[in-house]
Amino acid sequence: MAHTRQSATEQLAAWGLEEAAFVTELVVSELVTNAIRYGEPPIQLRLIRDHSLICEVCDGSSTSPHLRRAHAFDEGGRGLLLVAHLTQRWGSRQTGRGKTIWAEQPLPPG
Repeated sequence: MAHTRQSATEQLAAWGLEEAAFVTELVVSELVTNAIRYGEPPIQLRLIRDHSLICEVCDGSSTSPHLRRAHAFDEGGRGLLLVAHLTQRWGSRQTGRGKTIWAEQPLPPG
């Protein structure tokens, strides 16, 4: 997972988007962890710089994710809730080989 976060941070630096690194690392970590835990191979991460910054994680499972409110003493279950709070919007779409979960962040000013 550390390598995945580092690769995302390096890509942001190449684009001059260092300001977005903290949130992007959290989003990447949560989405990739969910794909590893609940999805199926192959798992692929893609960052897209357009009018916003989009993080996509694809996996081979067709099971759709859902937000859930974790109880105070639950150790898990907050990943997508965290992503929803840190990004403008998020969602999922089915593909011919599984699903893609995406999260969209605004680009830093400048």
